[in-house]
Amino acid sequence: MLLAARSAVALYRLLDVAPVFSGDDRITRLFTLIPGSDFGVDVLAAIDAIGGRTLPWREACDRSFDLVVTASPKGDLSLLRGRHVLLPHGAGYNKSIPGEGSADSASGLDPLYLLRQSGDTPPIALQALAHPDQLARLSARAPHAGRWAKVIGDPTLDRVLASLPLRDRYRTALGTGHRKLLVLTSTWGEESLLRRHPDLPARLATQLPYDGYQLALIVHPNERSLLGSYELSERLAPALGAGMLLAGAHEEWASVLIAADALVTDHGSTALYYAAAQDRPIVGVGRGGSELIPGSPMDVLLRQIPQLGHTAADADALTEALAAYRPGTGRTAAQASFAYQGAALSRLRTALYALLGLTPPPFDAPARLLPPPAPATLAPASFDVDAEITPEGIRIARRPFGSGEPGHHLAAEHGAVSEAVTRSAGVLYRRPLPPSPSPALPDLLWSSGDWTRHTLSEYPGCRTAAIVRPSGPCLLAVRGHTQPYAVQVEPHREGGRIAHLDPATAVSAVHAWLLAHRARPATPTRLTCLIGERSFAVLLRPATDEETAQAI
Repeated sequence: MLLAARSAVALYRLLDVAPVFSGDDRITRLFTLIPGSDFGVDVLAAIDAIGGRTLPWREACDRSFDLVVTASPKGDLSLLRGRHVLLPHGAGYNKSIPGEGSADSASGLDPLYLLRQSGDTPPIALQALAHPDQLARLSARAPHAGRWAKVIGDPTLDRVLASLPLRDRYRTALGTGHRKLLVLTSTWGEESLLRRHPDLPARLATQLPYDGYQLALIVHPNERSLLGSYELSERLAPALGAGMLLAGAHEEWASVLIAADALVTDHGSTALYYAAAQDRPIVGVGRGGSELIPGSPMDVLLRQIPQLGHTAADADALTEALAAYRPGTGRTAAQASFAYQGAALSRLRTALYALLGLTPPPFDAPARLLPPPAPATLAPASFDVDAEITPEGIRIARRPFGSGEPGHHLAAEHGAVSEAVTRSAGVLYRRPLPPSPSPALPDLLWSSGDWTRHTLSEYPGCRTAAIVRPSGPCLLAVRGHTQPYAVQVEPHREGGRIAHLDPATAVSAVHAWLLAHRARPATPTRLTCLIGERSFAVLLRPATDEETAQAI
């Protein structure tokens, strides 16, 4: 079997269906790069990454194969000898690319590509479609389409659906915690989110409250191939520095979708996978311009969901748009894209073995579960902190430092930010360092009390210095107070689940409360830290000698 790809996105779809032959030693899987695409630059590297064997194009054209499987009708496919199978490389067939093929047809359903090499019969034995509407659209342009096209379903969606029970595991891997995971998805081309609204990821990453939202971005593999990972990362640097996750183009994008609480989408088909898998809010940004085919599933979806105005893309506007989403809207559009949900891989397996004239092995080939995503590579270590003392408690909203108007105070992690930021911070906190890699050379450690006293002495602009621990009480020292304090955060319980607060956030809440009340509590005091709609109990009390002597 030859898996022939002309772009990275086509290759990834082929890899989703390759398991139909898993465990069958009668099948050998080979790969080749179809030349001629602007987006083929990453294909060979991706094949090498999985350990696949690649045939040069000329060698592939000189050989014969029992199956030639592709996910695009473009390129000189007629040069490859064997039974051809064409798979979709997206959902819904929503876009018509200006200057390519027929103006009113998606390339995967365009007879100009399907029939160009052999009259009324395409050089394919099977074109696998995901929904009967797609077969109807194809048949309207190619009356004999029923000879080669068959509704199979979408094997990539099968992987997504099979992996839904791993949602909590994916969120743990991402470090989402109690935050809402907001995913932006950008297709490729001039009408994409990143081309039309290039500053939107940075605006959301820097303006949304850090303790309320986690942001992720899914970028179409074509855009990655066009720009390269370095250029893309540089363009997204402000958002990535504020903690945004850039999801991987193979598999990881789908596990991030499963973990998501809400989606902001352009006209790319990724949103249809999200809508089919779970009924959670979807917000649009843009209508797709001239690329989007009227009446296509994404056109239907974008007309039904709320739109996020680019000029007002802040926390309030986002909250308003998400609240306006009507449950079930996304599922309705997705139903027009995917048939045989959860059974596509099995149906494809039956069809492919029938083409080969072979009996399938006596064991199943289920859709493979998606691997856990990797966390963001960067996280902000300094914050403009908005603090408000209310009758209900201390309301805290942290935003990455330097992204807007200054807040009540600047809080920064000592040892993780520049000297200039360190000297400007009103709150400096330190987290435990990892142990020394050399057991023969023990670390030179501070005691907690000595470090906070040293920090207040070394940095005159600092009013509060704190040792922040992942569990157990934090130690906090305040300029002008002779007594250090212990700060203990209690988790928030809701619906049988437990939400934990970053102790550094609690330190900012205590700092704001002490400044507002000019208090020096000598006895335990219970405070309430408000983060969005959640409240966390915070116990403030004088620290013990053991707590101040604890090594850090």
